[in-house]
Order: sequence, then structure tokens, then C-alpha cells
Amino acid sequence: MKNILIYFICLIPVLSLAQVNDIIQDSTDVTYLIIDGDSIPKTSINLEEVYILNKLKFDNRDDRLRYLILRRKTLKVYPYAKMAAERLDSMNKRLATLKRNRQKKRYTRQVQKYIEGEFSEKLKKFSRTEGQILVKLIHRQTGTTAFDLVKELRSGWRAFWYNTTASMFDISLKKEFDPLNVKEDYLIEDILLRSFQNGLLERQESAIPYNFYDLTDKWMHSKPEE
Repeated sequence: MKNILIYFICLIPVLSLAQVNDIIQDSTDVTYLIIDGDSIPKTSINLEEVYILNKLKFDNRDDRLRYLILRRKTLKVYPYAKMAAERLDSMNKRLATLKRNRQKKRYTRQVQKYIEGEFSEKLKKFSRTEGQILVKLIHRQTGTTAFDLVKELRSGWRAFWYNTTASMFDISLKKEFDPLNVKEDYLIEDILLRSFQNGLLERQESAIPYNFYDLTDKWMHSKPEE
């Protein structure tokens, strides 16, 4: 299973709604938003979105302990999911500039070799639960399951066998990040947002759309799992 995770990470080496231009007018630099041909002066300052997070409350000591364990594992694997999203974006941009399949294959192998040499030993130390969290976070960061990424970049047959092998270790490469229906995923999102604001992790926006306050409202009022 650990070899599968290594392979997958090694495999993965805005759209904007408005164009921003600087227009000099009356000897003063003014930034304009060009929307549908109309120039609209931009006088506001872009600020990073900040979530107001509730104080953590736990029903009992065991719930608190499970959260802390989940937090430790999430902090450990998130950088690899973030790297996967960055490598995928970088690789796709580079591949778009290459015309020959031979050049594309050579470039992909070079990226894989580089990542493998840098991260393979660390990935081998992941536990089963850490591996499954990684698969979920890869879906969060890329918007695509690990299985579909392997299928797209390699072949459906190889993706099938990798998922079959992973299932022997109770890990599914098809697993999605679903904070709306899976409480553990909601807790992972809570951990990420708190870690972003505390500076423990570098923020990378989720590719999965959601409203965190709606999620919080749902799970705060849900009945305890029996």
C-alpha cells in the first residue's frame, strides 16, 4: 500500500472572471477592472478571507482524544496533498506546451523521478489511516479522486489494479472528501482552517465547493453517533 501512495504522489508532478489592468490617467496610477469592455475603477483592497471559528467543544474525553489524533495525522499528510495539487497544475501547464507524446512522457518521468527521490522515504512511513486521509485530501485539493487521476494520467486498467490492491489495506483510491455527509471529513476541514489561521499550514483553497458555516450548523445540531 505504501508503494501505491508513493507511485501516486510521484505521478502527479484562475480561471478569472475579470481582467485587471493598470491604466495611467491624469498622471495617477489607477487600477481598473475590465468587465465586458467597461472600465470600472478598483478602489478596494483585496483581503484574505477569514473564518470565525467556534470554540472547540467535546462531549467527552474520548471525542477530544480522537480529534487530537485526527489533527496530528491531518497536519502530517496535508503538505503532500498540497504538493500533489501543485504538481498536477504545473505538469498540466507544461504538458500543454509540448507537442510530441515522447516529450510528454519524458517530462512526466523526470517529474516522477524528482518527487520520488525527495519524498519516497517519508511516504513509506505513513500508516493506513494516514494514507486514507491523504487520498481524501488529494480529492479536496484537486477536485478529482486519486483513482480518476491515475486513470487519466495512466490507464483505466492500472487504476483498477491499484484500487484493488489498496482495498486489501482498507484504503480506497476512489474515496472522496465529503464534509457534508462524513463527520470526520468535516473535522478535517475544521482542523485545516484553524491551522491556516494559526500559520501551522500554508493555505491552499479547496477545489470542493462548500459553505463551512452551513457544515458547522449541521454537525453542531446533529445527534451523537451511536
